[in-house]
Amino acid sequence: MTSINRVLKIALVCGVAVTVASCANQRRMLPFGLGGKEAPSAVASAGQRISVLEFEQQLAPSAALSGRDFFLPGPQSATAWPVAGGNAENSVEHVIAAPEFTLGWRRDIGAGSAKTRQVMAPVVADGGKVFVMDGESKVTAVDATTGAIVWQADVRREEVERGRSILGFGIGGSRDGGGGFGGGVAVGGGKVFVASGYRNVTALDAATGAVLWTYETVSPIHGAPTVSGSRVYVVDIDNELIAFNTTTGQPDWSYRGISEPARIMRASSPAVSGDTVIAPFSSGEVVAVRATNGQALWNEVLSRTSRTSALSEIRDIAGRPVVSRGFVYAVGHSGVMQAMDIRSGQAKWSLPIAGVNAPLPVGDVVYVVSKSGELTVVNRETGGVYWTRDLNEGRIRQEGGLFGFFDHTVRPVWSGPILASNRLVLVNSDGEAVAFDPKTGALQATVRLGAPAYIAPAAYNGVLYVLTDKGELVSIR
Repeated sequence: MTSINRVLKIALVCGVAVTVASCANQRRMLPFGLGGKEAPSAVASAGQRISVLEFEQQLAPSAALSGRDFFLPGPQSATAWPVAGGNAENSVEHVIAAPEFTLGWRRDIGAGSAKTRQVMAPVVADGGKVFVMDGESKVTAVDATTGAIVWQADVRREEVERGRSILGFGIGGSRDGGGGFGGGVAVGGGKVFVASGYRNVTALDAATGAVLWTYETVSPIHGAPTVSGSRVYVVDIDNELIAFNTTTGQPDWSYRGISEPARIMRASSPAVSGDTVIAPFSSGEVVAVRATNGQALWNEVLSRTSRTSALSEIRDIAGRPVVSRGFVYAVGHSGVMQAMDIRSGQAKWSLPIAGVNAPLPVGDVVYVVSKSGELTVVNRETGGVYWTRDLNEGRIRQEGGLFGFFDHTVRPVWSGPILASNRLVLVNSDGEAVAFDPKTGALQATVRLGAPAYIAPAAYNGVLYVLTDKGELVSIR
């Protein structure tokens, strides 16, 4: 009954949102296709629509920063990408990857997204292999050079194999039925750690895929794990942060945040810096705890209520928090981006940006993509805006309907960015990897992926890897 109530609450939140705001670019991010069509936000003349999302997130560039250059460091080799954010702090500034920006190989790794399942797990890589998880929690190790499959492992619980609905959504657990959304993978110490929407955390041998240990959790795991030192950290759908011992598979400690079931279909992950763990919760909380014992250090809420969009009531921090130079950078779905001191949580600056992607601090600036598809470059020290670019300019279109009636507005969804070989690279729901000039935002190159992509690329040994919504792993050279 509890799980059914969760789904009803998510449906109710999105149902309200449909009546007042544009949901066209939110439908893929809400669970199981929940969402709706765009509704106008104000009285407009015939043939004209006013985008609530654009109204909410227009940021004026700072006059003091107009025309000023900013420093970006040179690219560095990425010899490992062990967690979803590239490293435990989720902070990778500039990598050597995809200098030609052309397709290499593609490999089918399993089940893609469907009505009852979602491909959500970011790509990780180490030891010559790329590790991915499909929409049914099947983990695949792929040779990073050739794309050949090395091994595959299914981490679903035995009850699911017998067709039980672990999540309580009334959905069978068979390959055809789906039902266990969420989770992800991380690699470290010769082990692949898998967090699953089927309520378990599993360690696999990175060389063979053999199961080393499994721990059954009370609730499904929504995001990818973060491994650091002797612990692997996960956040479940009840906003409980759990630290597991990487050797024994037993919990060392846990921290429970405020429960909030309404969330976005993105896989966020904790960040770890020294003895501090930064956890994002769907309640809009960013919590800092001690890595040794889970003792709370500080708590900040990135949330604001909008009078023009009920979608702001979904407070989820779906993008990974990033730790860089002593500050935590995070952006919430309800419209707050903030830079916080990692020691105290005190805000250095705050901006009215709503997003579902991790911000990217690089050199003097922080790149961030809003949920409406606006790329913004922010001064790291002051929070001032250098420039913004509408990534969806010329891309918004009308689809569906009948004879021109009952159609809906489609606004591509963007994921990223990553700075690779002097290109700012993002992927989108139109099935493209797109490179922009990191200084000006000018379009540089486009690669067709063959399917929509909702997960930011990973970089490893000079190559970018993208996992598409179809369940294909694509390499970009």
